[in-house]
Amino acid sequence: MVSRCRQFLLSIAVVCVSGSLLMLSPALQAAEPIASGEQIIKPEVHRRDVHLADIDTENFEIGYFAGSMSVEDFGVSTVQGVRFAYHLTEDVFIEANYGKTETGESTDERASLIPAVEDRTLTYFNVLLGYNLLPGEVYWGEDLAFNTDLYLVVGSGTTEFDGEDRSTLVYGFGYRFLASDWFSIHVDMRRHTFETDIYGAKKHRNLEYHFGLAVFF
Repeated sequence: MVSRCRQFLLSIAVVCVSGSLLMLSPALQAAEPIASGEQIIKPEVHRRDVHLADIDTENFEIGYFAGSMSVEDFGVSTVQGVRFAYHLTEDVFIEANYGKTETGESTDERASLIPAVEDRTLTYFNVLLGYNLLPGEVYWGEDLAFNTDLYLVVGSGTTEFDGEDRSTLVYGFGYRFLASDWFSIHVDMRRHTFETDIYGAKKHRNLEYHFGLAVFF
């Protein structure tokens, strides 16, 4: 009697196990094996779309500038002018500048040591070669970036002062901020050196600082 009960219980256990295996077999067949080296968890990284203002496809630039000019022996006065540039490459450009300022009286004039200068208007024209020394970027918030350039310039031109034209050496540096692909902001420092005979043979070294706005076309 005990033997028959054991056989009956064993039969029931076999049937239950077989049914469980049959129920699990579709799920086991559907599962795909994980390949070696495959990343199990794939993080979702949010990519920022940054708009970068760049120089327009056109290579010409024209603008207006204003600032101050320290004319040696004649004080500091306001200077203003226009600027025209042609960008040969991304790093090299040629620019032409025309500026004008009204000088004050010199110390010797006020002391009556020399005759008064008849024409106090100083104008200059020069052509300079420029090189973008340190291109960079400025970020405004998380989604907007602007191109910038720190550049050097050197060249020559003429300065008209007291009714005479004088050959002038010009050099300096500047900072360009590209507000858009067609509009730029400039901050420049220039040194103008020329010879004058107002006080006898003497070199004039005039320092100029100006702020400018320009457009590309």
